[in-house]
Amino acid sequence: MSSLNLDDFTDLIERPDGGVRRDAEARRERLTVPPGSLGRLDDLGEWLAAAQGSVPVRPVERPRVLLFAGDHGVAELGVSARPAGSAALLVRAVLEGASPVAVLARRLGVPVRIVDMALDCDPEALPEEVVRHRVRRGSGRIDIEDALTLEEAEAAFRAGIALADEEADSGTDLVVLGDVSVGGTTAASVLVAALCGTDASVVTGRGGLPIDDLAWMRKCAAIRDALRRARPVLGDQLQLLATVGGADLAAMTGFLLQSAVRKLPVVLDGVVVAACALVAQRIAFRAPDWWLAGHDSGEPGQAKALDRMALEPLLEQGVRVGEGAGALLALPLVQAAAALAADLPEKPESEEKPQD
Repeated sequence: MSSLNLDDFTDLIERPDGGVRRDAEARRERLTVPPGSLGRLDDLGEWLAAAQGSVPVRPVERPRVLLFAGDHGVAELGVSARPAGSAALLVRAVLEGASPVAVLARRLGVPVRIVDMALDCDPEALPEEVVRHRVRRGSGRIDIEDALTLEEAEAAFRAGIALADEEADSGTDLVVLGDVSVGGTTAASVLVAALCGTDASVVTGRGGLPIDDLAWMRKCAAIRDALRRARPVLGDQLQLLATVGGADLAAMTGFLLQSAVRKLPVVLDGVVVAACALVAQRIAFRAPDWWLAGHDSGEPGQAKALDRMALEPLLEQGVRVGEGAGALLALPLVQAAAALAADLPEKPESEEKPQD
Protein backbone atom coordinates (compact mmCIF):
# COMPACT_ATOMS: atom_id res chain seq x y z
CA MET A 1 0.00 0.00 0.00
CA SER A 2 1.43 3.37 -1.02
CA SER A 3 1.71 6.19 1.50
CA LEU A 4 1.14 8.75 -1.26
CA ASN A 5 -2.28 10.38 -1.33
CA LEU A 6 -2.70 11.47 -4.93
CA ASP A 7 -6.04 13.12 -4.14
CA ASP A 8 -4.10 15.88 -2.37
CA PHE A 9 -3.04 17.26 -5.74
CA THR A 10 -6.64 18.09 -6.62
CA ASP A 11 -6.81 20.40 -3.61
CA LEU A 12 -3.30 21.83 -3.98
CA ILE A 13 -3.42 22.76 -7.67
CA GLU A 14 -5.13 26.05 -8.50
CA ARG A 15 -5.86 27.41 -11.94
CA PRO A 16 -3.74 30.30 -13.27
CA ASP A 17 -5.16 33.60 -12.00
CA GLY A 18 -8.32 34.37 -13.98
CA GLY A 19 -8.43 37.97 -12.78
CA VAL A 20 -4.89 38.58 -13.97
CA ARG A 21 -5.76 37.04 -17.32
CA ARG A 22 -8.68 39.42 -17.72
CA ASP A 23 -6.36 42.32 -16.88
CA ALA A 24 -3.91 41.04 -19.51
CA GLU A 25 -6.72 40.84 -22.07
CA ALA A 26 -7.81 44.38 -21.23
CA ARG A 27 -4.24 45.61 -21.64
CA ARG A 28 -4.03 43.85 -24.99
CA GLU A 29 -7.07 45.82 -26.15
CA ARG A 30 -5.18 49.04 -25.39
CA LEU A 31 -2.07 48.22 -27.42
CA THR A 32 -1.28 50.02 -30.66
CA VAL A 33 -1.22 46.74 -32.60
CA PRO A 34 -4.80 45.65 -33.42
CA PRO A 35 -6.21 42.79 -31.33
CA GLY A 36 -5.97 39.46 -33.13
CA SER A 37 -3.21 40.58 -35.48
CA LEU A 38 -0.60 38.59 -33.53
CA GLY A 39 -2.62 35.37 -33.66
CA ARG A 40 -1.78 32.80 -30.98
CA LEU A 41 0.96 35.04 -29.58
CA ASP A 42 -1.79 37.08 -27.93
CA ASP A 43 -3.17 33.99 -26.20
CA LEU A 44 0.31 32.90 -25.18
CA GLY A 45 1.09 36.26 -23.61
CA GLU A 46 -2.16 36.27 -21.68
CA TRP A 47 -1.62 32.69 -20.53
CA LEU A 48 1.85 33.59 -19.26
CA ALA A 49 0.51 36.63 -17.44
CA ALA A 50 -2.06 34.47 -15.65
CA ALA A 51 0.56 31.81 -14.82
CA GLN A 52 2.93 34.44 -13.44
CA GLY A 53 0.19 36.49 -11.78
CA SER A 54 1.67 39.58 -13.42
CA VAL A 55 0.52 42.30 -15.85
CA PRO A 56 2.46 43.17 -17.84
CA VAL A 57 3.93 39.71 -18.23
CA ARG A 58 7.54 39.20 -17.11
CA PRO A 59 10.11 37.90 -19.61
CA VAL A 60 10.99 34.20 -19.52
CA GLU A 61 14.62 34.57 -18.47
CA ARG A 62 15.49 31.35 -16.61
CA PRO A 63 14.12 28.42 -18.59
CA ARG A 64 15.58 24.94 -18.25
CA VAL A 65 15.40 21.72 -20.26
CA LEU A 66 14.74 18.75 -18.00
CA LEU A 67 15.08 15.23 -19.41
CA PHE A 68 14.09 12.04 -17.59
CA ALA A 69 15.99 8.97 -18.78
CA GLY A 70 15.27 5.26 -18.65
CA ASP A 71 15.42 1.92 -20.44
CA HIS A 72 12.30 -0.17 -20.91
CA GLY A 73 12.35 -3.97 -20.90
CA VAL A 74 9.75 -4.12 -23.66
CA ALA A 75 12.48 -3.00 -26.08
CA GLU A 76 13.76 -6.60 -25.92
CA LEU A 77 10.88 -7.49 -28.27
CA GLY A 78 12.33 -5.43 -31.10
CA VAL A 79 9.76 -2.65 -30.86
CA SER A 80 12.41 0.05 -31.25
CA ALA A 81 14.98 0.73 -33.96
CA ARG A 82 17.55 1.14 -31.19
CA PRO A 83 19.03 -1.81 -29.27
CA ALA A 84 17.42 -2.61 -25.94
CA GLY A 85 19.28 -1.04 -23.03
CA SER A 86 21.07 1.59 -25.11
CA ALA A 87 19.50 4.78 -23.72
CA ALA A 88 22.74 5.57 -21.87
CA LEU A 89 24.36 6.24 -25.25
CA LEU A 90 21.71 8.86 -25.96
CA VAL A 91 22.30 10.40 -22.53
CA ARG A 92 26.03 10.51 -23.18
CA ALA A 93 25.43 12.31 -26.48
CA VAL A 94 23.40 14.98 -24.69
CA LEU A 95 26.08 15.40 -22.02
CA GLU A 96 28.77 15.72 -24.69
CA GLY A 97 26.79 18.32 -26.61
CA ALA A 98 26.38 16.09 -29.66
CA SER A 99 22.59 15.63 -29.69
CA PRO A 100 19.94 17.88 -31.29
CA VAL A 101 18.63 19.14 -27.96
CA ALA A 102 22.17 19.93 -26.79
CA VAL A 103 22.89 21.91 -29.96
CA LEU A 104 19.63 23.85 -29.70
CA ALA A 105 20.05 24.49 -25.98
CA ARG A 106 23.57 25.78 -26.53
CA ARG A 107 22.33 28.12 -29.26
CA LEU A 108 19.45 29.38 -27.10
CA GLY A 109 21.52 29.62 -23.90
CA VAL A 110 19.29 27.19 -21.98
CA PRO A 111 20.79 24.76 -19.43
CA VAL A 112 19.98 21.06 -19.81
CA ARG A 113 19.50 18.74 -16.85
CA ILE A 114 19.29 14.95 -17.27
CA VAL A 115 17.88 12.67 -14.58
CA ASP A 116 18.55 8.92 -14.76
CA MET A 117 15.58 7.05 -13.33
CA ALA A 118 16.12 3.57 -14.82
CA LEU A 119 18.98 3.40 -17.30
CA ASP A 120 20.35 -0.08 -17.97
CA CYS A 121 23.99 0.72 -17.32
CA ASP A 122 26.41 0.89 -14.42
CA PRO A 123 25.78 4.10 -12.46
CA GLU A 124 29.54 4.76 -12.45
CA ALA A 125 29.34 5.32 -16.21
CA LEU A 126 27.55 8.65 -15.73
CA PRO A 127 28.06 11.71 -13.51
CA GLU A 128 26.72 11.58 -9.96
CA GLU A 129 24.28 14.45 -10.55
CA VAL A 130 22.69 12.41 -13.36
CA VAL A 131 22.30 9.08 -11.53
CA ARG A 132 21.53 10.19 -7.97
CA HIS A 133 17.76 9.68 -8.36
CA ARG A 134 17.93 6.28 -10.07
CA VAL A 135 15.25 3.86 -8.85
CA ARG A 136 16.36 0.68 -10.61
CA ARG A 137 18.35 -0.61 -13.56
CA GLY A 138 15.85 -0.79 -16.43
CA SER A 139 12.09 -1.19 -16.17
CA GLY A 140 10.27 -4.52 -16.52
CA ARG A 141 8.85 -5.97 -19.77
CA ILE A 142 5.32 -4.62 -19.54
CA ASP A 143 3.69 -7.15 -21.87
CA ILE A 144 4.29 -9.94 -19.33
CA GLU A 145 5.39 -8.29 -16.06
CA ASP A 146 5.12 -5.06 -14.11
CA ALA A 147 7.47 -2.26 -15.04
CA LEU A 148 8.08 -1.49 -11.36
CA THR A 149 7.07 -2.56 -7.90
CA LEU A 150 4.62 -0.20 -6.24
CA GLU A 151 7.42 0.93 -3.91
CA GLU A 152 9.65 1.75 -6.88
CA ALA A 153 6.84 3.65 -8.57
CA GLU A 154 6.30 5.70 -5.43
CA ALA A 155 10.04 6.41 -5.13
CA ALA A 156 10.17 7.60 -8.74
CA PHE A 157 7.03 9.70 -8.33
CA ARG A 158 8.47 11.32 -5.21
CA ALA A 159 11.73 12.01 -7.06
CA GLY A 160 9.73 13.91 -9.67
CA ILE A 161 8.05 15.95 -6.93
CA ALA A 162 11.42 16.76 -5.36
CA LEU A 163 12.86 17.84 -8.71
CA ALA A 164 9.92 20.19 -9.34
CA ASP A 165 10.54 21.76 -5.95
CA GLU A 166 14.26 22.10 -6.73
CA GLU A 167 13.53 23.88 -10.01
CA ALA A 168 10.92 26.20 -8.50
CA ASP A 169 13.14 27.03 -5.54
CA SER A 170 16.14 27.76 -7.77
CA GLY A 171 14.24 30.38 -9.76
CA THR A 172 13.53 28.43 -12.94
CA ASP A 173 10.60 30.22 -14.59
CA LEU A 174 9.70 27.66 -17.28
CA VAL A 175 10.63 24.01 -17.89
CA VAL A 176 10.93 22.28 -21.25
CA LEU A 177 10.19 18.66 -20.35
CA GLY A 178 11.38 15.67 -22.38
CA ASP A 179 12.56 12.07 -22.15
CA VAL A 180 15.59 10.06 -23.19
CA SER A 181 14.54 6.43 -23.46
CA VAL A 182 14.53 3.24 -25.49
CA GLY A 183 11.13 1.56 -25.50
CA GLY A 184 9.52 4.58 -23.85
CA THR A 185 7.07 5.28 -26.66
CA THR A 186 5.67 1.75 -26.28
CA ALA A 187 4.95 2.25 -22.58
CA ALA A 188 3.55 5.70 -23.29
CA SER A 189 1.22 4.33 -25.96
CA VAL A 190 -0.13 1.77 -23.50
CA LEU A 191 -0.95 4.52 -21.01
CA VAL A 192 -2.66 6.65 -23.67
CA ALA A 193 -4.70 3.74 -25.02
CA ALA A 194 -5.72 2.67 -21.52
CA LEU A 195 -6.76 6.15 -20.40
CA CYS A 196 -8.53 7.00 -23.67
CA GLY A 197 -10.25 3.62 -23.98
CA THR A 198 -8.90 2.86 -27.44
CA ASP A 199 -7.19 -0.03 -29.21
CA ALA A 200 -3.46 -0.58 -29.63
CA SER A 201 -3.43 0.10 -33.37
CA VAL A 202 -4.86 3.61 -32.85
CA VAL A 203 -1.91 4.77 -30.73
CA THR A 204 1.01 2.75 -32.13
CA GLY A 205 3.54 5.00 -33.84
CA ARG A 206 6.93 4.49 -35.44
CA GLY A 207 9.08 6.05 -32.70
CA GLY A 208 11.85 8.62 -32.81
CA LEU A 209 14.07 6.48 -35.05
CA PRO A 210 11.34 5.13 -37.36
CA ILE A 211 10.73 1.37 -37.31
CA ASP A 212 9.75 -0.81 -40.27
CA ASP A 213 6.38 -2.51 -40.73
CA LEU A 214 7.44 -5.74 -39.03
CA ALA A 215 8.70 -3.89 -35.94
CA TRP A 216 5.49 -1.83 -35.95
CA MET A 217 3.45 -5.04 -35.80
CA ARG A 218 5.59 -6.31 -32.90
CA LYS A 219 5.09 -3.00 -31.14
CA CYS A 220 1.35 -3.12 -31.72
CA ALA A 221 1.18 -6.64 -30.26
CA ALA A 222 3.23 -5.61 -27.21
CA ILE A 223 0.93 -2.65 -26.58
CA ARG A 224 -2.12 -4.92 -26.96
CA ASP A 225 -0.74 -7.40 -24.41
CA ALA A 226 0.24 -4.66 -21.97
CA LEU A 227 -3.20 -3.08 -22.33
CA ARG A 228 -4.77 -6.26 -20.97
CA ARG A 229 -2.62 -5.84 -17.89
CA ALA A 230 -3.33 -2.10 -17.60
CA ARG A 231 -7.12 -2.11 -17.69
CA PRO A 232 -7.71 -3.77 -14.29
CA VAL A 233 -5.67 -1.05 -12.51
CA LEU A 234 -7.01 2.03 -14.30
CA GLY A 235 -8.56 3.35 -11.10
CA ASP A 236 -5.20 3.57 -9.32
CA GLN A 237 -2.82 5.83 -11.24
CA LEU A 238 0.28 4.94 -9.22
CA GLN A 239 -0.40 1.24 -9.72
CA LEU A 240 -0.98 1.94 -13.41
CA LEU A 241 2.47 3.54 -13.69
CA ALA A 242 3.98 0.59 -11.85
CA THR A 243 2.21 -1.95 -14.06
CA VAL A 244 2.76 -0.53 -17.56
CA GLY A 245 4.79 2.67 -17.13
CA GLY A 246 8.34 2.90 -15.92
CA ALA A 247 10.47 4.83 -13.46
CA ASP A 248 11.03 7.70 -15.89
CA LEU A 249 7.31 7.98 -16.64
CA ALA A 250 6.36 7.87 -12.94
CA ALA A 251 8.90 10.58 -12.17
CA MET A 252 7.64 12.81 -14.99
CA THR A 253 4.07 12.43 -13.73
CA GLY A 254 5.10 13.51 -10.25
CA PHE A 255 7.11 16.38 -11.71
CA LEU A 256 4.18 17.64 -13.79
CA LEU A 257 1.82 17.62 -10.84
CA GLN A 258 4.20 19.30 -8.42
CA SER A 259 5.12 21.91 -11.04
CA ALA A 260 1.43 22.78 -11.23
CA VAL A 261 1.32 23.01 -7.43
CA ARG A 262 4.32 25.37 -7.53
CA LYS A 263 2.83 27.38 -10.46
CA LEU A 264 5.79 26.55 -12.67
CA PRO A 265 4.85 26.47 -16.37
CA VAL A 266 5.94 23.44 -18.39
CA VAL A 267 6.30 22.95 -22.15
CA LEU A 268 5.56 19.33 -23.08
CA ASP A 269 7.62 17.49 -25.69
CA GLY A 270 6.48 14.27 -27.40
CA VAL A 271 4.32 11.22 -26.81
CA VAL A 272 6.12 10.03 -23.65
CA VAL A 273 5.65 13.35 -21.86
CA ALA A 274 2.08 13.64 -23.20
CA ALA A 275 1.24 10.22 -21.76
CA CYS A 276 2.55 11.26 -18.34
CA ALA A 277 0.54 14.47 -18.59
CA LEU A 278 -2.57 12.41 -19.31
CA VAL A 279 -1.99 10.35 -16.16
CA ALA A 280 -1.43 13.57 -14.21
CA GLN A 281 -4.66 15.02 -15.58
CA ARG A 282 -6.52 11.95 -14.32
CA ILE A 283 -5.10 12.69 -10.87
CA ALA A 284 -5.75 16.46 -10.85
CA PHE A 285 -8.01 17.91 -13.54
CA ARG A 286 -6.70 21.48 -13.21
CA ALA A 287 -3.05 20.52 -13.80
CA PRO A 288 -3.08 20.90 -17.64
CA ASP A 289 -3.81 24.61 -17.24
CA TRP A 290 -0.09 24.98 -16.39
CA TRP A 291 1.21 23.21 -19.48
CA LEU A 292 1.84 24.06 -23.12
CA ALA A 293 2.13 21.47 -25.89
CA GLY A 294 5.38 22.40 -27.59
CA HIS A 295 4.94 20.63 -30.90
CA ASP A 296 3.25 17.87 -32.89
CA SER A 297 5.67 14.97 -33.26
CA GLY A 298 3.43 13.01 -35.59
CA GLU A 299 3.01 10.17 -33.06
CA PRO A 300 -0.66 9.10 -32.95
CA GLY A 301 -0.51 8.54 -29.20
CA GLN A 302 0.62 12.11 -28.63
CA ALA A 303 -2.20 13.48 -30.78
CA LYS A 304 -4.73 11.39 -28.85
CA ALA A 305 -3.41 12.53 -25.47
CA LEU A 306 -3.26 16.22 -26.40
CA ASP A 307 -6.77 16.09 -27.80
CA ARG A 308 -8.04 14.56 -24.55
CA MET A 309 -6.37 17.38 -22.58
CA ALA A 310 -7.51 20.09 -25.05
CA LEU A 311 -3.91 21.19 -25.64
CA GLU A 312 -3.01 22.49 -29.11
CA PRO A 313 0.63 22.16 -30.23
CA LEU A 314 2.49 25.42 -30.78
CA LEU A 315 4.56 24.03 -33.68
CA GLU A 316 4.15 21.39 -36.38
CA GLN A 317 7.61 20.61 -37.72
CA GLY A 318 7.50 16.81 -37.65
CA VAL A 319 10.35 16.60 -35.13
CA ARG A 320 10.53 12.98 -33.95
CA VAL A 321 13.94 12.89 -32.32
CA GLY A 322 12.59 13.23 -28.76
CA GLU A 323 14.90 14.47 -25.99
CA GLY A 324 12.86 17.67 -25.65
CA ALA A 325 14.17 19.04 -28.97
CA GLY A 326 10.75 19.75 -30.50
CA ALA A 327 9.47 21.44 -27.36
CA LEU A 328 12.66 23.50 -27.09
CA LEU A 329 12.00 24.86 -30.58
CA ALA A 330 8.79 26.37 -29.18
CA LEU A 331 10.62 28.25 -26.42
CA PRO A 332 11.54 31.30 -28.58
CA LEU A 333 7.87 31.55 -29.52
CA VAL A 334 6.87 31.69 -25.85
CA GLN A 335 9.58 34.25 -25.13
CA ALA A 336 8.46 36.32 -28.13
CA ALA A 337 4.88 36.30 -26.85
CA ALA A 338 6.06 37.56 -23.46
CA ALA A 339 8.15 40.33 -25.04
CA LEU A 340 5.33 41.53 -27.28
CA ALA A 341 2.79 41.51 -24.47
CA ALA A 342 5.11 43.46 -22.18
CA ASP A 343 6.87 45.89 -24.52
CA LEU A 344 4.40 46.97 -27.20
CA PRO A 345 3.18 50.50 -26.45
CA GLU A 346 -0.37 51.35 -25.45
CA LYS A 347 -2.51 53.79 -27.40
CA PRO A 348 -2.50 57.38 -26.18
CA GLU A 349 -5.43 58.11 -23.92
CA SER A 350 -6.84 60.57 -26.44
CA GLU A 351 -7.28 57.73 -28.94
CA GLU A 352 -9.10 55.55 -26.45
CA LYS A 353 -11.77 58.11 -25.53
CA PRO A 354 -14.78 58.36 -27.86
CA GLN A 355 -15.04 61.60 -29.78
CA ASP A 356 -17.97 63.95 -29.09
